[in-house]
Amino acid sequence: MNESFTYSSLLPSLLGGVMIGAAALLLMSSHGRIMGISGITSRLLKPVAGDIDWRVSFLAGLIVTPLVLQFSSRVQMQVVTDVSAPTLILAGLLVGFGTVYGNGCTSGHGVCGVSRLSRRSLVATLTFLATAMLTATLLRLVWGA
Repeated sequence: MNESFTYSSLLPSLLGGVMIGAAALLLMSSHGRIMGISGITSRLLKPVAGDIDWRVSFLAGLIVTPLVLQFSSRVQMQVVTDVSAPTLILAGLLVGFGTVYGNGCTSGHGVCGVSRLSRRSLVATLTFLATAMLTATLLRLVWGA
């Protein structure tokens, strides 16, 4: 796993961040909604009339866009993981629990909430980051991951 930052990754990273910010701004200005993936997804489980189309379209875009990029360019994307399927499932369940418990996810709180100067989102984002750092540190120290 390559964990080093390179200047060649700076421009794509910056462009990706700008695109995420622009998408959040567009969703807020066009629908008055916060671009939090967990909220967008969870509210599809109990759909409200007139509120389904944009949610499905948004989530479909998250799935279709990388596929279009993969097949329309020379960019070769691959997902590489060195953890087992049960570990990924457990991690997914923990993230799901955390987004319910924290009333949102990193995209909702970290991107949209912090940019709106929400104190609750700032606390949530700092909690996400501290928990992630602690978890990564413990995994490396205890299991050598």
